[in-house]
Amino acid sequence: MKRLFFLLFVFVSAACFGQDKNQSQLSIDRIMKGEDFVGYLPTGIRWSDDSKNIFFSWNPDNDTIRSAYGVNVRSKAIRKLSFKDLKQRSNAGVYSKDSKWKVYEKGGDLFLMDLATYSPKRVTNTLSVESNPRFSGDQRSIVYQKDNNLFTWDIKTGAVVQLTDFKSGNGKKEPGLNEQDQWLEDDQLVHFEILQKRKDEAAATEYRREQMAFERPETVYIGDKRLRIGGISPDLNYVVYHLYTYPKDKRTIVPSYVTQNGYTTDLYSRSKVGSPQPTSETWILNLESGDSYQIKTDGIDGVFDKPTFLKEYAEEPSVYKDVYEEPRNVSVGSPVFSEDGKAVVNVTSADYKDRWIMLLDLTNGDLKQIDRQHDDAWIGGPGVGWFSRPEIGWLDDQNIWFQSEKTGYSHLYLANVNTGRIKALTKGEFEILDVNLSGDKKTFYITSNKVSPHEHHFYHLSVKGGKLIQITSLKGGHEVTVSPDEKQLAVRYSYTNKPWELYVMPNKAGASMVQLTNSTTDDFKAYDWMDSEIIHFTARDGVKVPATLYKPEAHKKNGAAVVFVHGAGYTQNVHYWWPSYYREYMFHNFLADNGYTVLAIDYRASEGYGRDWRTAIYRHMGGKDLEDQLDGAKYLIEEQDIDKDRLGIYGGSYGGFMTLMAMFTAADTFKSGAALRSVTDWAHYNHGYTANILNTPVDDPEAYKRSSPIYFAEGLKGNLLMLHGMIDRNVQFQDVVRLSQRLIELKKENWDLAVFPMEDHGFIEASSWSDEYRRIYKLFEETLIAE
Repeated sequence: MKRLFFLLFVFVSAACFGQDKNQSQLSIDRIMKGEDFVGYLPTGIRWSDDSKNIFFSWNPDNDTIRSAYGVNVRSKAIRKLSFKDLKQRSNAGVYSKDSKWKVYEKGGDLFLMDLATYSPKRVTNTLSVESNPRFSGDQRSIVYQKDNNLFTWDIKTGAVVQLTDFKSGNGKKEPGLNEQDQWLEDDQLVHFEILQKRKDEAAATEYRREQMAFERPETVYIGDKRLRIGGISPDLNYVVYHLYTYPKDKRTIVPSYVTQNGYTTDLYSRSKVGSPQPTSETWILNLESGDSYQIKTDGIDGVFDKPTFLKEYAEEPSVYKDVYEEPRNVSVGSPVFSEDGKAVVNVTSADYKDRWIMLLDLTNGDLKQIDRQHDDAWIGGPGVGWFSRPEIGWLDDQNIWFQSEKTGYSHLYLANVNTGRIKALTKGEFEILDVNLSGDKKTFYITSNKVSPHEHHFYHLSVKGGKLIQITSLKGGHEVTVSPDEKQLAVRYSYTNKPWELYVMPNKAGASMVQLTNSTTDDFKAYDWMDSEIIHFTARDGVKVPATLYKPEAHKKNGAAVVFVHGAGYTQNVHYWWPSYYREYMFHNFLADNGYTVLAIDYRASEGYGRDWRTAIYRHMGGKDLEDQLDGAKYLIEEQDIDKDRLGIYGGSYGGFMTLMAMFTAADTFKSGAALRSVTDWAHYNHGYTANILNTPVDDPEAYKRSSPIYFAEGLKGNLLMLHGMIDRNVQFQDVVRLSQRLIELKKENWDLAVFPMEDHGFIEASSWSDEYRRIYKLFEETLIAE
């Protein structure tokens, strides 16, 4: 018996010891299941019209796909919505001035809801698509679009009136008879009285038909251009419309090899940076007179200015002219109307370096400048442009509000459209991320990172300015949706190691949030996820660079470290909310469990730190952003006791590009690197992203040469693993194929390529994610750990 007890003790002790030696409870296969492992978190938050229920997308039962759910904010009861519920539920829409009515589009039809009873009335029931409904200025009718034309529906009578008649073509009649045929016709009429009689009858019939015809909108012919209606004035007198000319540019093709029908299919994709871009012109149609006139932009301040970088390419700098002979191409945005019919428009230059806010005179198309923002790099930032829609709204009939980066951070401003006086409502080294005006137009509802670049909170601000009143209080990220009655907030909240859940709270400072959902799986909850530390290290130019540090327990530390580079360039990954890179976050927990130190850096160009941080990579990707990775590596060596010969780096998309630049141009820093879905040559990426940062290859070839890894491939010394989806329509498979050929010709041997035949840029399948990260982990194990 004693021997049996001893053997059991030895077995249990050995088992416990074995568990301790198995340095992670996690496995790559588990964490790469994504939502199936973590749980399906609530998304798509919106309120019911009566402010009693919150609707959201969820999947707590791990069904085939997500479904719509609703939660009653009083009882906290959650239920899955039926198909009947979904058909009856209203969509987001537009409210009448007196807040008694709401009009919205659903399924291509229009609905009008009485907000006293929350009962909807179906306005249209057609096979055509009616869209973009809104109330006329006098609130008597609904204005909407159908087949690229504007219509009104009279709320009282139900009468429908077509306001515009835009048509392709030029409206010209077929050419008349030639001289020979005209002589024959005239001769026929001379000889045959019946032919002349029938001609006269036809002419008389046509005349009477014209005299009896109802009044119709005058046809506006748009040729072969594409039309987009920008808006109609509240008095229904002026229509602003945009005409686009699309060039016959050469598109790229992405072959899909693994298809349902067994045949290789070519996927239609984008053009490359520098290819001819669509041009636009904006017109005004006067519905009373039938006249159309173009908004002229050649008088805009600075529209003839050349970008500063072009001077570097001037053959004779001493006689270089810094203005063009012709105005730059600009794009005029859709008008934003005041209640009394004034209109402001956002105008942007095609080279991305200027943004104007202009008052538009609808009677003649003249523009008056309210604000101009110029950047020698490119215009962007929250509520300004690039990755963000420019936000403009009317406070009253004299003042507009807008956002600008003129101080280096995106802030909120008021401008008087008559006097031109501009007043800053917020200021400081933080950003205004989102702005909405309350229904009574007395308060701005704002999301900002005022507390810290690493936290997002909800605020109130008087329209007169003053102090930002913080409403949310928990450390982390808050995504807030205000109820229709503006008394409550639906909050999607998360923390570093606590995924997004849905909460509700009163819309006032000091109120508590009540959690409504519990989405994470038992498997996910079983692990003690790291509350990773945010640190700052000093870059070579003296700037403090933020990063997230994942530290292993002291007895597990193996002296190796991995630097993670986030993608997109302009995004943020160092923060106190649940990351969009959540698989990578879990992988970093796995790496730390296995002895690795991990550093994830918000390098120069990352979102959340203002204009100078964003534009620090202008004309040189792989410049300051790469230096931040190298200085982070130095921090790991000097401050975290990492072996300088045991450093790895990895990342996807922009992070993959950065990994390649590090492996090629800083070959002595990193022993190994994994580059996922990487840009290898920026001249082959898209126009909208790349031309902002590097201009175009023809105009600024040096920017592309110093920024593209393919030019530096001869520098590879360490161990490189490249991984790429074959049907990637963003960073296309051609990128990694071209680089592979370059490495072959350079006779490089210490590189490998893994391809994923059924994956686009963002991987979908768990099997692909798992295969990808097993290979990355194997690379680090074999090159950073194995002797």
